[in-house]
Amino acid sequence: MAWIVLVFAGLLEVVWAFAMKQSEGFSRLWPSVITLVTMGLSFACLAWAMRSLPLGTAYTIWTGIGAVGAFIVGIAFLGEAMNATRILAAVLIVSGLVLMKLSSTA
Repeated sequence: MAWIVLVFAGLLEVVWAFAMKQSEGFSRLWPSVITLVTMGLSFACLAWAMRSLPLGTAYTIWTGIGAVGAFIVGIAFLGEAMNATRILAAVLIVSGLVLMKLSSTA
């Protein structure tokens, strides 16, 4: 169950990062509200998952899901650049996540 909650926390991180971008420096109300609510939920889920998962594993997976998810959302919805170097970086992050999961005993 902790792994499911951790993945959910990572997905919420993507949502709050996107909403923060849309808030234009917290100058737009609803994207700002979405940012703060999803940020709080993401941290709460991460904290709950850390009750049974190792700190290094949980935090690495959470930030990795957020980083790769934000990368994908940036390309898909914000017109950000997609080039070989950025794709390689995302692949390396995912590889690290897989290795972290495989090395976890929880």
